[in-house]
Amino acid sequence: MAAHRMTAHTNALRLLPWATPEGKPCFLSADRDGGVLSKLADSVEVAQTNTGTEVLGGVRAVLADPKVGDRELRFALARVTEALGDVLRVAESRGARLPASGQDYEGNGPCQPAEAFE
Repeated sequence: MAAHRMTAHTNALRLLPWATPEGKPCFLSADRDGGVLSKLADSVEVAQTNTGTEVLGGVRAVLADPKVGDRELRFALARVTEALGDVLRVAESRGARLPASGQDYEGNGPCQPAEAFE
């Protein structure tokens, strides 16, 4: 998957966690989060990351079994590939929505360092 770098400050398009039937990325044009499609995308992203966690656990179990055959390894690798693709799309989408360095989420000024909140 090619990286499509879009920041919230230069482009209001959100990469959605699903693709077209042809495998092309889907984008949502929205001013604010909270619309029906944004909420659906959020829930799909949560499901995809949860599935990634489950797949990782299953694959670790497969790899720990020295008696596993080629068929099981290929199946496990296929599931990991699918889950990794989903999680990378989620990471790309969320990363593109982060504020520019030094800006808060509303673009109103500099962010406070973490120490300021302690």
